[in-house]
Amino acid sequence: MFEGMHCAACAITLEDALRAVPGVQSAQISGASHRGQIVWSAELTRPSEWMRAVEPYGYKALPANDAHAHALRRDEARRMVWRWSVSAMCMMQVMMYATPAYLSEPGDIAAESMHLLRWASWVLSLPVMFFSCALFENAWRDLRDRQISMDLPVALGMVVTFVVSTLGTFEPHGPFGAEVFFDSFTMFVFFLLTGRWLELRMRDRTAGALEAVLNRLPASVRKLQPDGSWELMSVRRLQVGDVIEVLPGEAFAADGLVLSGQAQVDEALLTGESRPLPRKAGDRVIAGSHNLSGTLQVKIEQMGASTRYAQIVALMESAAVSKPALALMVDRWAKPFLVAVMLAAFGAAAYWWPTDPAHAVMVGVAVLIVTCPCALSLATPAAMLATAGALARSGVLVRRLSALQHLAGIDTVIFDKTGTLTRDAFEVVRIHTREGVCEAQALDLAGALARHSLHPVSRALWSMARRQAEAEGRWLDLEARTLHNVGEQAGQGVLGTLRCPGQEGILFRLGSAAFCAAPPRASQHLQVSLADASGWMATFELAEEIRSEAARVVRQLNQLGLRLKVLSGDGQAAVTQVAHAVGISDAQGSCSPQHKLQALQALQAQGHKVAMVGDGLNDGPVLAGADVSFALGQAVPLAQSKSDFVLMVGQLDVLVSTVQRSRLTLRIVRQNLWWSAIYNAACVPLAVVGWLPAWAAGLGMALSSLGVVLNALRLSKALPEILTQPDSAHPPT
Repeated sequence: MFEGMHCAACAITLEDALRAVPGVQSAQISGASHRGQIVWSAELTRPSEWMRAVEPYGYKALPANDAHAHALRRDEARRMVWRWSVSAMCMMQVMMYATPAYLSEPGDIAAESMHLLRWASWVLSLPVMFFSCALFENAWRDLRDRQISMDLPVALGMVVTFVVSTLGTFEPHGPFGAEVFFDSFTMFVFFLLTGRWLELRMRDRTAGALEAVLNRLPASVRKLQPDGSWELMSVRRLQVGDVIEVLPGEAFAADGLVLSGQAQVDEALLTGESRPLPRKAGDRVIAGSHNLSGTLQVKIEQMGASTRYAQIVALMESAAVSKPALALMVDRWAKPFLVAVMLAAFGAAAYWWPTDPAHAVMVGVAVLIVTCPCALSLATPAAMLATAGALARSGVLVRRLSALQHLAGIDTVIFDKTGTLTRDAFEVVRIHTREGVCEAQALDLAGALARHSLHPVSRALWSMARRQAEAEGRWLDLEARTLHNVGEQAGQGVLGTLRCPGQEGILFRLGSAAFCAAPPRASQHLQVSLADASGWMATFELAEEIRSEAARVVRQLNQLGLRLKVLSGDGQAAVTQVAHAVGISDAQGSCSPQHKLQALQALQAQGHKVAMVGDGLNDGPVLAGADVSFALGQAVPLAQSKSDFVLMVGQLDVLVSTVQRSRLTLRIVRQNLWWSAIYNAACVPLAVVGWLPAWAAGLGMALSSLGVVLNALRLSKALPEILTQPDSAHPPT
């Protein structure tokens, strides 16, 4: 994360500074979240070198998960409050001194008294200028380094106003002595700091989901020692296999298996499950979740980057630094727009100078202030981050913010079947074998192959083989059955070699009928076949359970005007049965990954915007090729890496709300952009003709930025309020 940022131009300055460092391959900074993602070559540079490269520009780089990041943000907020408070107190006092000049008639107040009031106002303006305005010290560095940011026109306006008023105070009979503008200056600073402080509060609120996830791991835990005692140690010293003790109120430091104890666990932030879940001996817990009651002893199974917690953090950090297309467009135009603003201010001042130099200066100041594009730079990222935060709280992780923009325009949704429309738990209901092969032998061989795959069908076969072996006392024999050269072919199956004493290795295959050359067999159930070097050995029929919410989700998506389709690698009969059960008429089975991708590309060639929902290894290519992609929370890592959204809650219901939120988000973004454009179109002419004083320009700029952020925060509201939007059933045009 980067301290000292205020706008999109700051992000551009940071990116330019980082890319200039030898060895930095790419830099992407988000002006909304103040986070960045930097890729560098360890052979050419060090993190300390590129972190120092931003310091001359007034910024400070910190690791995103730095232990002191929260304290630094709190200190920044405290400094902001102090500066705002000083500006408020001084503004009120300066306004008190300026009021007599506005209410009195010429000659009512003696010249000496008026001059004394000016001197008092000047003295009270000094703390505002040199303390409250220290927030804009980046602008001074911009001038020194010949850079430009959105703080620059604002800072120029403040300096010019203060200097002109100071000259009028010291030389009351000079060209600027007719009037001083300390009241406008202090009011402008107060309004501006008010807007900045509220933006800071709201930015922290919208980024709260990410911060809450990043700070969930404990710093230390109690580890079981060989002598049976417990020792407090740092989380970084833990290893897989260690046993730790987790007390009520503490977070789990790693993924693990509960050895003893019973408790209620809160996994809401990680899985979207709002209710506490019971956990006892034999159950698994995940890093980052909280123990609500009872003491548990947990054996660590996964640490660091391999935990589900680390994967969630990586997904959310990726979203926090990503930039939507609309935001990138604003970034590209930010600096040229600022140059145009300063040229317009100079031109307006030059036009009015022959008539009244003091008035000309204040016209230029008003143009500088009123056209500051802060609201324009906040319009898109504020709305996108508010939606990402709301989705995270409901169990949906946004990997790329730009996907929200694309999702709002989709007209077609493609579903995978297994593990998506159906649950990922299967049950073997029937086994067909060739002559001379017993069911137990076939199940053992299939289980030995299936244990090397993450596919839901493979997990079901391995689970049943293990249960049967345990029941018959053959568990050790099954564990000892080791396959070599095991490989998985996406969309087809698994193959591996079994070596027996005194024999050459035998190649076995487990997968589709075509992969195993299995005879056709009519069935409404999912079929998986097993084959050896001699050909087909067995076919397993598995019953699958359709998700209870699938039909409701399909109906709601239809109401949103979306076309639905099922593409699956399973047999056509099973695919058709599931599709009809949930209400989808367009279903295609026996699809290889290439066939799925071709079907997707055919729809895109017809002009359709397609979203893909899947969870399997064979969904990787089509997830990557879709306009927008969803992966369920239990999806394999490849599927998640190719997706734009991850449904951590494991339920399809949130798919509907995500589509609706994306449409509302795009509508809010457009409202913000239109408001920014209308605001500038209305206020710039008023400032140029001299009808808009500096304090009113400052108020307008602060209110415009605040209005944009407040409008974006509507996206953080509860889902029922979104459903009441009148045009939520129609995609945006």
